[in-house]
Amino acid sequence: MSDIGTLPNVEDRKDTRASQLVRQIREEILRGEIEPGSKINIERLRERMDVSLSPLREALARLSSDGLIEMEDNRGFRVAPLSLSNLAEVTQLRVVFELIALRHAMAAGDIEWEGDVMRALHRLTKLVRDPAEPQTLEAWEAAHNEFHLTLLEGCRMPLLLQFCRILLNLNDRYRRILLQASGGDRNTLPEHVVIAEAAVARKVGVACEALRNHIERTGTNLHRHLSRQLQDV
Repeated sequence: MSDIGTLPNVEDRKDTRASQLVRQIREEILRGEIEPGSKINIERLRERMDVSLSPLREALARLSSDGLIEMEDNRGFRVAPLSLSNLAEVTQLRVVFELIALRHAMAAGDIEWEGDVMRALHRLTKLVRDPAEPQTLEAWEAAHNEFHLTLLEGCRMPLLLQFCRILLNLNDRYRRILLQASGGDRNTLPEHVVIAEAAVARKVGVACEALRNHIERTGTNLHRHLSRQLQDV
């Protein structure tokens, strides 16, 4: 006879399915497969993902708290649009929150954190982005995201890290959509190396300035790409 205590209850299964949907829909939004500003047809999305309405609505509500989905007054959902003002705000907030997290990480991070940072950097440096091979872009973006989050995780401040994750996802949406259209970005490898090496060496001023410049330079490039795209519309 099965031990009933080892079986997941209905709420656990529901939460697991909703969490899976959050990850799946988030990735489709970040890749631009669900277009910015588009209204979400819940019934079509439910059929395509072969799920019931309850976990799908829960997933969309969670994504609205991350800024990727907008809830409308009639209880509909729409993908958050891209805009120059939103990009500027995301860039500014990334600078503020990530510099706070990095300073705390350098103060509290231990040798395991140092090793994690350098391993994340090593994985990133081994990947090559080829616009002709979308899978290489996806692999690089995943490693890039991992590097930035690993760098900050040493701060040991869960709420601050959650803010940083949300902002990084919002920023990545601009990166992944616009850079696919432009065919690539500058070579950021030297920037990541400087940030990582300065961080583990506890060179606070160098690391923070390098991270600030990295975020702002990316924001400037994305602003330029988005401005051109909006002018062409």
